[in-house]
Amino acid sequence: MVVESREKIVEESLINVARLMALSAITAPKARGVDNVVVGIIQDRTDIERLAEVMEKMAEELGEYFRRDADNIRRSNVVVLIGCKVKDIGVKAPRSHQYDINLVLNLINLGIAIGSAVKTASLHNVDNRVMYTAGLAAQTLKLIDADVVLAIPLSATSKNIYFDRPPITR
Repeated sequence: MVVESREKIVEESLINVARLMALSAITAPKARGVDNVVVGIIQDRTDIERLAEVMEKMAEELGEYFRRDADNIRRSNVVVLIGCKVKDIGVKAPRSHQYDINLVLNLINLGIAIGSAVKTASLHNVDNRVMYTAGLAAQTLKLIDADVVLAIPLSATSKNIYFDRPPITR
């Protein structure tokens, strides 16, 4: 009889949930049906460590919260990357609007995809946190080809590692 270890159960379950999260992002509704969402999954410990190291370097210029988030990335088992390529969705805004409606709709697509993905994680009792800091580091490492990227690290422990994070003082 073979009994799977707790570590193996957690590792394989998190990878499966990450795939389901990516699928949720892919199938999320898109403005005018224009699919601009890009997904990726980091599961290799070496790549997760590289991501954390880049975030620590970014902290020197961009702020200490990059270092705090790097600690969370390092303690995560898997990181889901969800981004968007900014495309012309073909919507014209009235001249009174002071923004690019196509950019807004692209970012709304990203937000809906992120919401769908974290809903999936929640349904499977997987702790997660949306991080633009790790997304920016993933872009720096060219881990995903997108114009805007958010990262969602995943963890399954008895205590949510993303909950009691130290506050960053200015």
